[in-house]
Amino acid sequence: MPAIRITAAALDRMKPGDVTWDTEVRGFGVRYRARDLTYLVKVRIKGKQRVLTIGRHGKGAWGPETARREAQRLLGLIRDGKDPAGARDADRVAPNLSNFVTRFTDEYSDAQHKPRTRTEVAGLFRRYILPALGDKKLRDIGRADVARLHASLRAKPVAANRTLALLGTVMSWAERIGERDDGTNPCRHIDRFPEKPREKLLTAPELARLGEALDHAEQGWTAPRKATWRVECARQAIAADIPEGQRAAWIAARTPTRDSPEDWRAIAALRLLIFTGARLGEILGLQWDWIDVTGGLARLPDSKTGRKELYLPPGALAVLDQLPRVAGNPHVLPGDRLGAAFVGIQKPWQRVRRLAGLPDLRIHDLRHGFASVAVAAGDSLFIVGKLLGHRQTSTTARYAHLAPDPIKDVADRTGSRMSDLLRGRAAPSNVLPHPRKVGG
Repeated sequence: MPAIRITAAALDRMKPGDVTWDTEVRGFGVRYRARDLTYLVKVRIKGKQRVLTIGRHGKGAWGPETARREAQRLLGLIRDGKDPAGARDADRVAPNLSNFVTRFTDEYSDAQHKPRTRTEVAGLFRRYILPALGDKKLRDIGRADVARLHASLRAKPVAANRTLALLGTVMSWAERIGERDDGTNPCRHIDRFPEKPREKLLTAPELARLGEALDHAEQGWTAPRKATWRVECARQAIAADIPEGQRAAWIAARTPTRDSPEDWRAIAALRLLIFTGARLGEILGLQWDWIDVTGGLARLPDSKTGRKELYLPPGALAVLDQLPRVAGNPHVLPGDRLGAAFVGIQKPWQRVRRLAGLPDLRIHDLRHGFASVAVAAGDSLFIVGKLLGHRQTSTTARYAHLAPDPIKDVADRTGSRMSDLLRGRAAPSNVLPHPRKVGG
């Protein structure tokens, strides 16, 4: 094992099996194995001798001078008490994001998320996160990587923001279990894209049209009823200020597409959604044993936000009172399979909303409609949030603009009193005179 200054010329003279050590940097050497020359550095770490591989000699890889500088760097780290070999080993076994997502799903998502949320999470991973970042080491993903992914989805602001939020959750969990250093979440300080509100708040005429559509869909259609319906749609088009050139198309879009009645379970589900403001899953999964007719509520053992009391106003109780009970099936809206719940609501809903002239209305908008009517009537946001089962007050706050303005009410009343005083009219006073002290 000769010791010479390692140069390109010295490497040319080496034969397979040779190991040459450098005279300039102690511990730096090169080994000739098979057809490859490999640079290495022999060190002592915590009392144990280790040989660290620097890399292969060759064009586009390492040369004598670059390898010597790398050896000096590694030796400097060791003198400072660091362990580059341990760091290299740790990097070798560190998970990439794709592997870590599997662990996140098994250990976190499956335990913390409801089934629908788990489906949404899996979709975000599959469509957006893993194609962009799946091969990168988890601990190497930085803010620039996340910002680039978020920006690439700017045409889909909702999906972009949900992706950012999910990735932030993954990174926070990685910190908690020690797979990333604390305070290194790369999703912090990335601004979310503005989102257009998706919910539609129904007006009184629209609610009336929806109720009428449900009545007709429940009964089915005959030729005379269709003729009457077209006349009524024409009247509603005028009342709704539909431009004259668009009325024919608006009426045609509301033409019934089937003559037979819609499934009674779909009609009942939609009416219960309207009367309760419940989530779709809460109504489709509702069971008779959970309902307290006397108390006017249903005690749900589980929901998106955990255990919940679903309040049943008279309209909802009237719907329930008309429904049959199917032997052997606990569900209020029984499915076609034994013991299963009804699930076929989407196609009936699409036909009902077209009849109502509301082709873009989503089922979830019925929940927003319930909340908006309650808030507009003067009910407090806190109480409405309790009715809907919101865990965060910020969720209910989206309806705040619909609430009567108490400050404006005070301003109006005070202005009226001032007007009376200016006209010399004595305004009723609620100020009591201060009693005078009698005597010395």
